Amino acid sequence: MTTPAFPQLHPLDEHNQKLESNVHPRDWVNPTPDGKYNLVVIGAGTAGLVSAAGSAGIGAKVALIERDLLGGDCLNVGCVPSKAIIASAHAVASARNGERFGVHVPDGVTVDFGAAMERMRKLRADISPHDSAERFKGLGIDVFLGSAKFTGANTIEVNGQELTFAKAVVATGARASAPPIDGLEGVEYLTNETLFSLTELPPRFGIVGAGPIGAEMAQTFGRFGSDVTLFTGRSGMLPKEDPEAGQLVADELERDGVSIRDFGSNLSVSKNEDGSISMRNKGNDSDEVVVVDKLLIAVGRAPNVNGLGLEDAGIEYDLKTGVQVDDNLRTTNSNVFAAGDVCSTFKFTHAADFMARNVIRNALFGGKAKTSDLVIPWATYTSPEVAHVGPTWDDLETRKDELDLYRVDMSGVDRAILEGETEGYVKIYTEKGKDTIVASTIVSKNAGDLISQVSQAMVAGVGLGKIGSTISPYPTQGEAIRKAGDLYAKTRLTPFVGKMLKKWLDFQIR
Repeated sequence: MTTPAFPQLHPLDEHNQKLESNVHPRDWVNPTPDGKYNLVVIGAGTAGLVSAAGSAGIGAKVALIERDLLGGDCLNVGCVPSKAIIASAHAVASARNGERFGVHVPDGVTVDFGAAMERMRKLRADISPHDSAERFKGLGIDVFLGSAKFTGANTIEVNGQELTFAKAVVATGARASAPPIDGLEGVEYLTNETLFSLTELPPRFGIVGAGPIGAEMAQTFGRFGSDVTLFTGRSGMLPKEDPEAGQLVADELERDGVSIRDFGSNLSVSKNEDGSISMRNKGNDSDEVVVVDKLLIAVGRAPNVNGLGLEDAGIEYDLKTGVQVDDNLRTTNSNVFAAGDVCSTFKFTHAADFMARNVIRNALFGGKAKTSDLVIPWATYTSPEVAHVGPTWDDLETRKDELDLYRVDMSGVDRAILEGETEGYVKIYTEKGKDTIVASTIVSKNAGDLISQVSQAMVAGVGLGKIGSTISPYPTQGEAIRKAGDLYAKTRLTPFVGKMLKKWLDFQIR
């Protein structure tokens, strides 16, 4: 079998060969640069692909440069493969929990981990033509495979060829990075960039980091049958979310067999003679040790800014926060913009997508589209899912005296009761005394889908009162959002209005 050109493409079976042929074909021949480009895009993840395709679609002359795999993290080592194996884990959980629905499944449900991973590789390959080099060439874009480097304020070099541009976009994304853990440099560990190359289920699996990736993969591998230990920091599960949401997820993970340890900054690791890894709580008098066969580091991201020659183009950047941009995504070089993980605190595919749309407006048409105007929701795809839109929980806490909170528990929603999914809630925050929506957190089976209704209302300027007047099909879990609107409507019934209504109704029956 041919040796994989990229570590993400192990094993190089028929599915990964198909993926590679689409997103980094070995026989690709770079075109000859043809004069000055309206737009040169560095990086073919979501931000880069949207910038390139959108610009070419309105007639711009575009070049797209990618050194690794087109599709970026999302397709190759992020959203797509993770959600594929999460779907397999859902199937496992449904089979094991069938008894409470009156479905009798024979004892000893087993998981074919190799088959689940092959399914993931097949589906990823099947999706990849949408991000392929051939597709973007077909859109009229000059696709260059290789490393890009600025050589001046308006020039970029790739594989010895120089490209001249009127405008450029840095969309190089971010990569996994590791926190300072004693002994980590002496052990082999996985990140999201190598996790999906596993072909055998780790009997004992350690995961450091209780953010979205850590929580999702801990639950998934626990359901597959790994003995999973999740090492959290002092802030616990999903530290950027509502603490109540984090606790609900933690409880569910423990029901799935995941052990959660708060080692915080006291964690140290070491390699054992048999190849296993010891995880030690070095600050604990009991010196607790957990031994694992594989270790996933699921915390930390670093922007891809090295080796781009940003200094030669007059582009300021920071190794931790990435390329410096203003609210219009313009860098310190007025002809160069940036979008996506390389410059944003919102490291989500959908955020990169809409930043790229702003770049097209601003770079090609002199627009003033602001990143701060974007309403960006996000979701963690555990069971239950956790979704949020608006200011973070910490920010909401500092403003709580300025806000009203409307809460509906899923235990009071008929569809959630019928489906046995009562652990969760809808919280909607509004400006005090008004129905203007500021933020929302949803914890439910399909919170990632439900949050879109709230996001759409925020973008359209639709208040919570109007949502309460919107008919929802019965029974659905989305009815919880409408019920929150009902709660707002009840606050309009002041004592004075209630007294006047009572008088009117009394008059009607005289």
